[in-house]
Amino acid sequence: MKKLFSHGYFRSIGFKIAFIIICVGIIPFVVCVPISMRAYESVSIRTDATNLMAQAISYNNQIVTSGYLTGDENSLLDTQLKAVAESYNGRILVVNSTLKIVRDSFSADVGKTVIWENIIYSMQGQSLYYYDKLTNYLIVTVPLTSSEGETVGVLVINKSMDYILTNEDTFLSYMLIGEIIIVSLTLIVAVFSHIHFTKPIKRMSKSLDAIVREYTSEMPEEDSFTELQDISSKFNEVIGKLHSIDESRQEFVSNVSHELKTPLTSMKVLADSLNGSEDVPIEMYKEFMLDIGDEIDRETKIINDLLSLVRMDKSGAQLNVTAVNINELIEHILKRLKPIAEKSDIEVVYESFRPVVAEVDEVKFTLVVTNLVENAIKYNNEGGWVHISLNSDHQFFYIKVEDNGLGIPEDSVEHIFERFYRADKSHSREIGGTGLGLAITKSAIAMHNGEIKVRSKLNEGSTFDVRIPLNYIEKEVH
Repeated sequence: MKKLFSHGYFRSIGFKIAFIIICVGIIPFVVCVPISMRAYESVSIRTDATNLMAQAISYNNQIVTSGYLTGDENSLLDTQLKAVAESYNGRILVVNSTLKIVRDSFSADVGKTVIWENIIYSMQGQSLYYYDKLTNYLIVTVPLTSSEGETVGVLVINKSMDYILTNEDTFLSYMLIGEIIIVSLTLIVAVFSHIHFTKPIKRMSKSLDAIVREYTSEMPEEDSFTELQDISSKFNEVIGKLHSIDESRQEFVSNVSHELKTPLTSMKVLADSLNGSEDVPIEMYKEFMLDIGDEIDRETKIINDLLSLVRMDKSGAQLNVTAVNINELIEHILKRLKPIAEKSDIEVVYESFRPVVAEVDEVKFTLVVTNLVENAIKYNNEGGWVHISLNSDHQFFYIKVEDNGLGIPEDSVEHIFERFYRADKSHSREIGGTGLGLAITKSAIAMHNGEIKVRSKLNEGSTFDVRIPLNYIEKEVH
């Protein structure tokens, strides 16, 4: 019971749905009943007042022309007025122009002067009514007029309105019975709705718990409500992506282990060969040491690339953004890569269409250009060419790196930005790549809110198109 009515229960969707249904069932009754009672009372009083005024007007000629106002006896009229007063469980008074009571159905106040504002207003020609809630009587005052239109007196009719209270009590009794039925039905509907609406949510919760405990790897499709079906579908998409990420992580760890282990294995083999041989010629000793040095350089490059990639992968990774002259930066990078190109007789052509100054992280952007151009040189044929172009518009600047080298197989194009992926593993082995360069390139471009596209044909060459905003806008972290 304590758990059922805990703070968390009152915040649950089931409780809120039940509460809304109960409110919808009860509030209209609480609001409408008093309004209905007041409307009934008002209409009853107004209707009775209208009827009494009409009846009073019907006695006008008899009272005025018979000398009733001056004190003449008229037993027939007395009988009629007393009968009317008794039928209303009330009282009838006839007041003359001097405000004296000349006739009283109770015969109690004849000859007395009555001063009341409604009677005074009626002496001026107004027909009025007043409901006295204290005594529960309706009092109607109607002017008595002569044939010349002069007001010569006032007819006052009192009527008991006890029937209103009786009717209201009866009405309330029926309403109370009806409300008990409505509340009962409302509670039943509320409980049913609570169970109906929360049941699929609880099923989803159990499915998620099973996924957390690794009993299953997929949430069953929930088809009870469209919204829950969408949520279930999205959860499965997220779970699928998480599994994909986990598989990528495992593959990444495996690849890292392999890539780091390979140079170490080579160095161990070379070292064992030297240690296991006697009187090793100095030339062979130097050759083996050079090979060991190359393997150390390769190991260092892999570690440096991994560190660069890890730094870019961090969710809180920051860019040191400054205004950089892109033309000068590319010229500086090409100057540094020139010896590599000359070694393989690769012609490097740089074409700049206009001066470009952009807000970039110079270090990370240097990695982008260096990796793309260096790959174009290394994965090229001897005597080939590499063409680099720079252009811009009012919003972006564009870098194109194209070559007539080895190209990329069609089925490998969509994978080249994956870590440790190599389209041609044997050729990459000769070149000495780590398989991380393009992954680093894409991460660096993404950090600048840019994008990279590739077009390639095997044995014909490749073209990489890079687009980066001129002005860096930091993404909001939600």
